[in-house]
Amino acid sequence: MQNTQKQIRTRYAPSPTGPLHMGGVRTALFNYLFSKKEKGIFILRIEDTDKARSKPEWEKDITENLSWLGLQWDEFYRQSERTAIYKKYLEQLLEQGKAYYCFCKPEELEAIRQDQLSRGVIPHYTGKCRGLGKEECESRLKKGEAKVIRFIGEKKTITFDDLIRGKISFDTELLGDIVIAKDLETPLYNFSVVVDDYEMNITHVIRGEDHIPNTPKQILLQEALGLPRPLYAHLPLLLGEDRTKLSKRHGDQSVARYRTQGYLPEAVINFLALLGWNPGTEEEIFSIEELIKEFSLERVQKAGAVFNEKRLNWLNASYIRKKSPSELTQLVMPYLPQTGLEIKKLEQIIALYQERMQNLSEIAALADYFFVEQLDYPKELLTWKNSTPRKTKEALEKLETILSAVSEKDWERDTLANILLGEAEKEKDRGYLLWPLRTALTGKQASAGPFEVATVLGKEKTLERIKEAQQKLTAI
Repeated sequence: MQNTQKQIRTRYAPSPTGPLHMGGVRTALFNYLFSKKEKGIFILRIEDTDKARSKPEWEKDITENLSWLGLQWDEFYRQSERTAIYKKYLEQLLEQGKAYYCFCKPEELEAIRQDQLSRGVIPHYTGKCRGLGKEECESRLKKGEAKVIRFIGEKKTITFDDLIRGKISFDTELLGDIVIAKDLETPLYNFSVVVDDYEMNITHVIRGEDHIPNTPKQILLQEALGLPRPLYAHLPLLLGEDRTKLSKRHGDQSVARYRTQGYLPEAVINFLALLGWNPGTEEEIFSIEELIKEFSLERVQKAGAVFNEKRLNWLNASYIRKKSPSELTQLVMPYLPQTGLEIKKLEQIIALYQERMQNLSEIAALADYFFVEQLDYPKELLTWKNSTPRKTKEALEKLETILSAVSEKDWERDTLANILLGEAEKEKDRGYLLWPLRTALTGKQASAGPFEVATVLGKEKTLERIKEAQQKLTAI
């Protein structure tokens, strides 16, 4: 029976057993975009029935990072608070003879599994406990014997229309009698999902393709309980650049890691939206509002999507370049030392590197020389490739003389460039003068241009650093 609910209702249902990762967010994003496009409801459901592995800190990680990304849910549920609901449906299946208690020991089940494998049979439960009488079952329950609840799945071919992949069929005879709960208080995934999707009026189940094998089990449970079937859409897997399923061996893909490193939420959203979804144009930059307007399940691809971090870096850099100086300064503040510098000065510093940053945290290493009293670098770095230490010292002395004559009111980028470029052009290689200037001001082999840096440092600090550079070469 298909779900005929008029209002679109989707859900993202993570388990709080570890940090929220980018694959999970992509699933949340596609559910969010689809529901918002259709003026529907987006639900966040925390699937925390695994008491041993579920932790409050991981739930907090999920909710905080989804909020940071702007994926705000309309309704929120925890499965751990819904035990009574699951119990009602478990009792219904037991009373109707569609489920039963199984007392088989793990070692017994493993022996059966190994025997089936040795005979080339797909492992499945043989139904040994299905025929236990009511009195024997109650007696064993009273004794406190270890047990689980198994569902008697009808042997048939299940076919469903996947909104991305088309018709998919399964022979349920291969499933055997699946475990749906440890006891009446502890439902397992496939069972609780079916109950929740019905109780929450979920119309569309949009999830990763690794859930396809769960779908026939859930459809059998829906039919046994007399529940409507939602529509299914299984998203392509995220792949590493080696074209294998994205996993920990490809690196830390947690949202928290990208957030800490200074990736912007709008860049992460834009990047993930294009992993498995084709907008149908050459456009690459989308706001969340544009994504909602353009998104459709029809343009979600079947093939796996490669998680290319270089592309994410490019997108993030694009969003950084779009920020105003004041916006960007506020964003990078957590990555800068607390020096008490005025906001205007900070904005000038950040502006030097706005075109170079791929993520916000890079500013700490790029502009650290603005936030220290004295630079620490090897004196050899001062000497240009075709020069000598003695000539370098002479160049620094010349720089001090020239710049000392520039007034405070004329101390700005264009004036400094005109004066120093004119002087540098007198030499065959202008690096003779400009290389030691930049090194003296930044202590780096690569940095923003020396005229821009001198302008932000100011006359006094610029001359101070030129003198410090000379002192490094006093022994020559």
